[in-house]
Amino acid sequence: MTSKSNYQAFEHLSDLDLAVLNRLLPWKCFTEDSLGRKLGHQAWEGKRSESQEIPDLRIIKLNEIISLANKSVLEVGCFEGVHTIGLLSFTPTVVALDSRIENVTKTLTRCSAYGVFPKTYVLDIDNEEQTTSLPEFDILHHVGVLYHLLDPVTHLNKLLPKIQTAVLLDTHYATEEMANQTNEAGYKYFEYKELGYDDVFSGMASTSKWLLKTHIFELLTKNGFSSLTVLSDKIERNGPRISLVASK
Repeated sequence: MTSKSNYQAFEHLSDLDLAVLNRLLPWKCFTEDSLGRKLGHQAWEGKRSESQEIPDLRIIKLNEIISLANKSVLEVGCFEGVHTIGLLSFTPTVVALDSRIENVTKTLTRCSAYGVFPKTYVLDIDNEEQTTSLPEFDILHHVGVLYHLLDPVTHLNKLLPKIQTAVLLDTHYATEEMANQTNEAGYKYFEYKELGYDDVFSGMASTSKWLLKTHIFELLTKNGFSSLTVLSDKIERNGPRISLVASK
């Protein structure tokens, strides 16, 4: 199911208005309307170089496992609003967060072009105090974020108690061979070098920690998410990556 077939999208915009909109913001991915017109741009050749699906297959599978109807959803790392729109096709209550104000701006812009209106906030999810200030939600959409965090263990232990029903988690992880360091709580990890704020595909700190898959499972289970459904587990260009739904 793609943005072409599922939405009228931004067809109300003229070609001129769309061209202006595409120049206004530093887009790093694109979606298409039924006419094949693009909203946004590819990041670079080989990176987000295809039209993004709406809703994403992982969201469709999440909805099959845990119905999203009338659920409140917290989306961590909204990027440019593609997943936000997909989530809003199942439930009207989505709060989308990102640490970069330009991503929040692009999310609001793309969502508005699609005729949907989430609540959005600039929030550094790696900041313990800011995470603690969040209210409770039914569902956590956590895709492509955990492996960019400086302290993923504290992050999960602070955030997961606020989630009442289920988590969609998609993240890189470390193998036993990669994980050559251990934190104070005894969790092994691989330290990954991030490229800083100016790289939209990097974390906010200079380094991040990739946890062992078994430790990720342990943290989910410890926080009450005892039912785990693995959607995919594969080796990608940057390392192993898992996508799963964890529910109570």
